[in-house]
Parts: sequence; C-alpha cells; structure tokens
Amino acid sequence: MAIYTRTGDKGETSVIGGRVGKDDVRVEAYGTIDELNCFVGQAHSLMEEEVFADVREQLLEIQHELFDCGSDLAYVKLGEGQYQVKPEMTVRLEGWIDSLQAENPALERFILPGGSPLSAVLHVCRTVCRRAERRAVTLGRSADINPEAVIYLNRLSDYFFALARTANTRAGIADVEYVRSKKVFRN
Repeated sequence: MAIYTRTGDKGETSVIGGRVGKDDVRVEAYGTIDELNCFVGQAHSLMEEEVFADVREQLLEIQHELFDCGSDLAYVKLGEGQYQVKPEMTVRLEGWIDSLQAENPALERFILPGGSPLSAVLHVCRTVCRRAERRAVTLGRSADINPEAVIYLNRLSDYFFALARTANTRAGIADVEYVRSKKVFRN
C-alpha cells in the first residue's frame, strides 16, 4: 500500500466532512496537536524506565488522548455525543498535576526552561501545547468545536510545566529562577 495519495498536491486536504486548504485554521489546530504528540513521544523516549515508570504510562495515555483531541477538531460538523475529549480526562490531569507538584520544591518566581535534557523537552511540550490551545481557540471563534478540547489543552500545558519541574527534581537539578522576576507565586 502506498502512503502517498497525491490528493493534496494542490494545497488541499481532507478533513472529516469535507476538504479544506492545508493552511485552514482547522488543519493548523489539529496539526499543532500532532506536532505536540511528536514532542511527547520524544520526552517519553528520554525517560529512564526505573525513574519515570509512573509518568511514562501517563505520557502514553496522553498521546492517545492527543489523537482524540485532534480528531474532535478535524470534524467539520460533529454532534456533541460524538466528542472524544471528555471532562473526566481533564480531572484526571489535575490529579496527576497535584501528585507531581507534591514532589517539587515550592515555587516563588518564574523559572527558565531547561535544567535536564528531559525537562527542556517537556518545556517544549508545554509551549507547543499552549500554541495548540491558541489555535483551537481561534478555530472555535469561527466553527463549532468541542469546548472540552480547549480545556484539556489548557490543563495539559500545566501538566507539562509540573512534569518539567519533576524531571529536574528527580534528576537532582534545581530549576533556574528568572533573576528579574518578582515573587509571583504564592505557596
């Protein structure tokens, strides 16, 4: 089976329910989610099995859910009962965030992305997730979308922030505070 179809050679692509330009806001939204999924896979591949067994399972689940999220945004017309991203997915993320935060030292100031190589990749996940969220919000201004997808992406970026800090904590590397930051977080 050939993986090429030649149907997109003129700058259009298929979405669920029609065809649109490859630069359509819908394609940009789910394409950014696809990009995020690649970085999540990279982060997963950098995790030592024995140190991050708990989190590796979470990332695999998130990768599946990112496909669900992209699918929800790929529909031109979708009935509410068909949405794949559900509120309980966000609630579960919040539990994971709370567990990760319990491992991390208190935070008072903004931090610089980085530290360990794994933390740096997780910060990339966080920022690409924020971009995916912005693209989904833009799409939602002109089309009906699953509102839970935006909420999920918002919380997912918080998860990546907490996990980036946990990656440094488990590696014994301190986060580097932004030196010009005032105390902005309350503990």
